Amino acid sequence: MRNSAILKTAPSAPPPADFEAVRDIGGIQVAVTSAEEATRVLSSRLDGGIFTRVAFLNAHCVNLAYDRPDYRAALADFMILPDGIGIDLASQLLYGTGFPENLNGTDFLPHFLSTAERPLRVALIGAAPGIAQRAAIGFAMATPRHSFLPIAHGYFSSGAETLDVMERLRQAKADVVLVALGVPRQELFVSRHITGEEATLVFAVGALLDFMAGEVPRAPKSVRNVRLEWMYRLLVEPRRLWKRYLLGNPRFMLRVLRDWGLRGLRRLGA
Repeated sequence: MRNSAILKTAPSAPPPADFEAVRDIGGIQVAVTSAEEATRVLSSRLDGGIFTRVAFLNAHCVNLAYDRPDYRAALADFMILPDGIGIDLASQLLYGTGFPENLNGTDFLPHFLSTAERPLRVALIGAAPGIAQRAAIGFAMATPRHSFLPIAHGYFSSGAETLDVMERLRQAKADVVLVALGVPRQELFVSRHITGEEATLVFAVGALLDFMAGEVPRAPKSVRNVRLEWMYRLLVEPRRLWKRYLLGNPRFMLRVLRDWGLRGLRRLGA
């Protein structure tokens, strides 16, 4: 259980000393880090009671940030980790090198929890009814020393239902919260409602609970190794994801190319 005596409830943001560098992708500051270093930083924050919000940025997130100023503003409250081949390609074009690792939440969160030596209370919010309960079983099988606490499914409205979810979360006395409401709703919910009073670390995790519950299959490791999990997901859920990938990916790359061109013009004018 977290040490409430040392909990620091200042707005969440990654101090410069946490990582050696960040890179601007679509106007969003993304940490240049490995899974090992990110785990060390977050473990240190957890042990020190330093409230931290964490989000994972992929190409779809960048597109949404252009369309949703409220989402872009909310991301300023988060430590941002790089997720997916699109973000890596953008880094290669804009900075001449990719990110050290693909830190998507589906792989990073199980890794982070497996390295946490002391027992943690991990609250789960989101996904369809019943998914959080099944995900809790999946998590517990992988890391039985932690307690996984389903709080609410993701189909709650604003107002009284949100207040009820927050009250249940406070009563859970969690160390870590995983919020799976989809982008951008999960980041907006975390930014607006969750503070250091409820937990020390809060992650916006997308479809992680669906994967852990076995509701949605992961791509085979061979597919993930060649960075084509997005294509596998498109084949599995075409009706839900076709716009995100078939329209969104070209839109994202055009924006990256525009940023690359603007940087070149600025260098010529310097």
